[in-house]
Amino acid sequence: MASTSGAVWAVDVGNDSLKALRLAIEGEVVAVIGFDNIPHGKVLTGAGVRPAERDELVALSLRKLVSKHNLGKDDLIVSVPSQNSFARFVKLPPVEKKRIPEIVNFEAVQQIPFDIDDVQWDWQLMTEEEGPETKVGIFAIKNEVVNSVLEHFSRENLQVKYVQMTPMALYNYLLYDRPDLLKSDSQAIVVLNIGADNTDLVVCTKSTVWQRCILIGGNAFTKAVADTFKLNFEKAERLKRTALVSKYARQIFQAMRPTFTDLVSEVQRSLGFYTSSNPNTKIVKIIALGGGAKLRGLLKYLQQTLQIPVEMPDTFKRLAMGAGVSPAKFHENVCDFGIVYGLGLQGLGLGRIRSNLLPGSIARSMAWAGKSKYFIAAASVLLLISLLSFARTGLDKISYARNNRVRQETSVIINETKQAQEKLDAEVRKGAEYEAMIKKEFESFAHRDVIPLLQQTIFSVLPSEKNNPEQKELYRVFARGDVKGVKNFERKQRKQIFIVGMSIRFTSDIETAKFGEVDLLKRDRRGGEVDEEAYMKMMQEMGERQRTMGRSSALQKLRSSASGAKGGGAKEKYGFVVTITGYSPYEDIAELMDPHVVGDDQSKWGFITRLMHLDDIADDGKSPFKLYERTNFDHFKLQIHEVGFDSEMPVGIGLADVRYQQMKGKKGEERILIDPLTKEIISKVAVLDFEGKPVLDGLTGKEIYEVNDRWFVLNAKFLWKDDASKASEVPVAPAEK
Repeated sequence: MASTSGAVWAVDVGNDSLKALRLAIEGEVVAVIGFDNIPHGKVLTGAGVRPAERDELVALSLRKLVSKHNLGKDDLIVSVPSQNSFARFVKLPPVEKKRIPEIVNFEAVQQIPFDIDDVQWDWQLMTEEEGPETKVGIFAIKNEVVNSVLEHFSRENLQVKYVQMTPMALYNYLLYDRPDLLKSDSQAIVVLNIGADNTDLVVCTKSTVWQRCILIGGNAFTKAVADTFKLNFEKAERLKRTALVSKYARQIFQAMRPTFTDLVSEVQRSLGFYTSSNPNTKIVKIIALGGGAKLRGLLKYLQQTLQIPVEMPDTFKRLAMGAGVSPAKFHENVCDFGIVYGLGLQGLGLGRIRSNLLPGSIARSMAWAGKSKYFIAAASVLLLISLLSFARTGLDKISYARNNRVRQETSVIINETKQAQEKLDAEVRKGAEYEAMIKKEFESFAHRDVIPLLQQTIFSVLPSEKNNPEQKELYRVFARGDVKGVKNFERKQRKQIFIVGMSIRFTSDIETAKFGEVDLLKRDRRGGEVDEEAYMKMMQEMGERQRTMGRSSALQKLRSSASGAKGGGAKEKYGFVVTITGYSPYEDIAELMDPHVVGDDQSKWGFITRLMHLDDIADDGKSPFKLYERTNFDHFKLQIHEVGFDSEMPVGIGLADVRYQQMKGKKGEERILIDPLTKEIISKVAVLDFEGKPVLDGLTGKEIYEVNDRWFVLNAKFLWKDDASKASEVPVAPAEK
């Protein structure tokens, strides 16, 4: 349900004051466009306040609200207190969708602890309609509670459209404003709304809410002060609120201490019951709201006793301030606006709980009253249309006799249109010829996925859970980004290869193709970062190379090669020249890349070994690529270096950082490279003693260095096993990956 006017007024009539909040959606955010906090003349539940006087106090507050704000245009949603209310979430047996209301009615009679005729109740589907299970929320409250609240508004001629229980409004507020706190059903957040007479305890998870009303509120502290100092209620309330600046502050807080203990004990008992009923859910935080939460020392005492973090919001995270609204004045009342915030979200259609406890008779009368103006308008329009129809008939007769010439001209135009349509149909029939021409043009793109397939093939033979099952747990925790799990494996024993750069270039003659035609960008030797001048030069060379070796020239080259092969000349070998750069934490990287004497034992193969057996590891036993002449230095090169700032490494290996060490009696900085995920040092660094000083060799007096990761450059060629006749039909441009 969403407001029809685009804005909604949410009103909460508390025992101490009337809170009102006007919300609207501006752009993509919910904004406050009006608010008020009107204190009653007296605390409604104070000593000596009779029911008639209580009604008059509420009426006066409502009249002040109406006189200051226009409530007539927007939907009005109000809260009802949690006493004598009920909320339960139940799982339904598997039934057809149309039978869900029938099952819910049965469950409501069984679950609601009051006579069904004595309550207003509603239900809501809490799971997806196509989900594996059906979970519904059933909400109910005694008729007398709802009627008592609605009576105040009806006396002021205010039409209420939605009625919601206070705990559900608080749940809607928390779920919308703090989604970071409610990520699952295994962690719960408690909203503790400490009002004047009662405290609403609402336990919230991602998909459920549990409530309890504790019959202790701010008035209990006032009564404790009144009894101790023999004061009337109003004087005790003033003394409580000014306790911090009173010379009797110690005696005042001592008088309230038993009430502190009682409230915290009730909260502790309620949370104990919840956790015993929900053993898989952990309570991680308490959000305190309401006027009672401002009482000094209460939240600290609550946190120390329960050993659960307690937070009192000083702002709402996802609520913007509209034009003309004073943010400073609004934030003075943030603790009091949690309920109306949740009510307003429901009125705008953004609340998770959308149940409406407005009595059916009132809802129907409001619906008919709202539609009556449309019925009158419809009848007026119908009458007007009837009169116009009669008039139109007479005019049409006159016009028909007068416009005979127009009809003849229209007939001529229709004939011309038919002739044009016939010509159009003739052109459409030529579509097959055009389709053939288009198909011929697009044949050039038939093999556009070859280079991505080669790249994917190379990635598939890297160390992984499939290729190195003895370290499958390492690959799993790394994939999840679990830093602690990765560090459980000693870095120098991790069989991992990280690719930071790859160049793939097509060649029509793999035998004569040379390495080094595409240079990968390297780090600046001085700073460990990208050399901007080298980068710009490389990009210019790549652009020039792609302009001179475009699609049409590549196509011509392939076709001419194929023609030469068919004509009896030497058949060229199609393939790709590949340059791969990367690094590895594994101590024996040569063993990880290309172990010796492993034979057919695939469990011992390395990265290069698997590249040599692409057919053996392909799912269908046939790979379109083959590593070309592994033992020929002109066609295969592998270089391995230590990671450090004394080599020009390709960009992408580690993150630049510094560490501090003692150098000649003072602290100095040593440039290092660290792992992007685990922040471990991966470059060659000086060995430091316990004081942070470099360790020196006893014989040479030079610093001792520890080698960590190693980086490599692999130049290889891959034969493309598709025959030349297929390749000659496809333009393959040089590619950089």
